[in-house]
Amino acid sequence: MRTTGALALLAGVAALQACEQVDKVRDRYRDLTPREAYEASLRDAGLWGTALSRDWVRAGSEAIERPTPVTPPFDEEGVITPERPSAMAYRVHVGRGRRLRVEVTAVSEARTRVFLELFRIPADSADPFRPVVWSDSTPGSLSYEPWREGDFVLRLQPELLRGGRYRVSMRLEAQLAFPVEGRTIRAVRSGFGAPREGGRRRHEGVDIFAPRGTPVLAASSGVVSRVRTTRLGGKVVWVRDAERSASEYYAHLDSQAVRSGQRVRVGDTLGFVGNTGNARTTATHLHFGLYRRGEGPVDPYPFLDPPSQAEPALTADLRTLGEWAHVQDSGTRLRSAPDRRAEVIRELTADDPLKLLAGSGGWYRVRAGDGSVGYVAARLVQSSIVEERHRADSRPKGRP
Repeated sequence: MRTTGALALLAGVAALQACEQVDKVRDRYRDLTPREAYEASLRDAGLWGTALSRDWVRAGSEAIERPTPVTPPFDEEGVITPERPSAMAYRVHVGRGRRLRVEVTAVSEARTRVFLELFRIPADSADPFRPVVWSDSTPGSLSYEPWREGDFVLRLQPELLRGGRYRVSMRLEAQLAFPVEGRTIRAVRSGFGAPREGGRRRHEGVDIFAPRGTPVLAASSGVVSRVRTTRLGGKVVWVRDAERSASEYYAHLDSQAVRSGQRVRVGDTLGFVGNTGNARTTATHLHFGLYRRGEGPVDPYPFLDPPSQAEPALTADLRTLGEWAHVQDSGTRLRSAPDRRAEVIRELTADDPLKLLAGSGGWYRVRAGDGSVGYVAARLVQSSIVEERHRADSRPKGRP
């Protein structure tokens, strides 16, 4: 058992190293991102060596080196000041089988071009951050499905001398649609890797229980590669998903509804739940397997399981963004993320001037007078606008 575990660990390390090599090759031959192309245009225009362009480049580098750790679902609305080059970066973990979806919209009418880039954090700290997907349109969106889990950095940066208000939203989704109509992940009762035939083989998929005749649906778009009847799987359908370099296996069907070579889309009916093959003595169910070239069978459960995500409530007053404020009490903590468990950057005093840059949930992202940027609980912040409104409301009516 120990030898088997060691071999599996070595295989995992070798696979990770191979993936890193593939990333390096892809990065070498990819097209320029819109932000990189913009940098090239600044050079061509003779603006690259100016103080403003240097500040812009520095802002982008500092953001990606010190990203804000966040956990989706995450929403933040902020203000971009054109007179000061700025960039925002967020660090997010994306587990295997998950899709990260990012939406960036302009809240104000300012037509600001915003460069949006997602970087994978390399395993070797000596390697550079490599962009994996990008956009430069507002409103804009990114969708990324890493085959292996990892940590990523999302960077937003407007072009020089442009500003306005923006909103960024991040959500995690399951990469595959659920393959049995009317059922959810709760219908899975037999997991990946469970022993079969007295331990002579293992279960290479998950079993999803449903009544006979329930439609079996395509979990992704692809091409039906095989429609067969076998001893183990009974009536089976294989779908080749070229986008993910994977094959999906649908087994124990009561009947099949597609033919080999047929193209299918997500949600198309492939067949119907049954118990054919070696499942004749069990309750009707779909055996769903996922296989990837060079890796073999992989656990499909995380690819089907939508993450539980409570939508965040925005309680920070966004009308005050871009204004100066201060905390009500000295000793208020400036944190690295909008979370009371996040690292404390420093303690603020009531005299510290704070620029309100963004609002997320019940937090403000602020820049203090010494240049440090972090998050403060919105309930502890007092802005000059709020103070003036309070004074106005307290004045006796009919008196100036």
